Amino acid sequence: MTPFTFADVREQTYKPRDAWWTVFLVDPLAGRLVVVTANRTSITPNQLTLGAGVLGLASAACFAMATWPWLVAGALLFHLSFVLDCMDGKIARLKGTGSVFGVWADFVFDRIRFFGCMLALLIGQWAHTGEVVYLLLAPVATFVDMLRYLNGPEVAKVRRTMRWQLKAAALGHRVEAEHGDAESTDHDDAGSVDPGEETEEGARGVEAPRKEAVADVNAGFGARFRGYERVRASLLRSRVRPHLFSGIEFEMFVCVVAPLTAVVSLFTPWDNLVVPVVVFSVFALLLFEAVLVYKLWLATRSFAREMARLADG
Repeated sequence: MTPFTFADVREQTYKPRDAWWTVFLVDPLAGRLVVVTANRTSITPNQLTLGAGVLGLASAACFAMATWPWLVAGALLFHLSFVLDCMDGKIARLKGTGSVFGVWADFVFDRIRFFGCMLALLIGQWAHTGEVVYLLLAPVATFVDMLRYLNGPEVAKVRRTMRWQLKAAALGHRVEAEHGDAESTDHDDAGSVDPGEETEEGARGVEAPRKEAVADVNAGFGARFRGYERVRASLLRSRVRPHLFSGIEFEMFVCVVAPLTAVVSLFTPWDNLVVPVVVFSVFALLLFEAVLVYKLWLATRSFAREMARLADG
């Protein structure tokens, strides 16, 4: 069999749009490791998922130790576990060895890894410092991440429903609202729902056999923020999706950036900047989720107008 090349990995496993953290800080390493793994080993995607889980447990154990060398070690282990978590999907696509069970295992292990590490970090800092703020941040971060997981699939589902109804209206047929509801939602390599792709790309330019085109229901956001399309196009040229602070960035800021700030204890009176980084991450995620909902609201207004136009025309 012809060996896989890095070009094969890029072409067959890289997403057209992905989180900036993945594009710049994960794929360059993961892609090269995939070449070696695919060509020289018989490691399966499920084994990589298990390996990511083991590294996640080791990361959580480091975070629980609470002092700066352990926090730095935990951050590096968490990032490496994320690299492995991205590799399993790439290996599956490259070699065609994926499975339905593997998708489930990848999702569940990802959730366990993140929540275990996040709780170990915050509770460990509370035990080490006695500061109650760490205990307060734990449920807040958990709630925000859960909110994102609820919001993402629902936004994508509404987008699909609008797309189906626009297509049906353009064809002159009636479609039930549930027709566009899918039982499953696509996940990225690390198990995070990507509503940004569905939001940005899925409902743009609905094809119709009529001579008059169906309007772009996403045009409202770009019309209100003139520079958005230029920024979006610039990001997409680098494969970076415009949803700049998604679940991936949230996890990485909480479990990589925050513990890495422990190095400030070497030259300042502070132990670390875990609290400011986690607070920033919470607000950044909420902001981008709010933008997602705002764009959906604008799209539903455009959708209603377009449906009325098609019904009259």
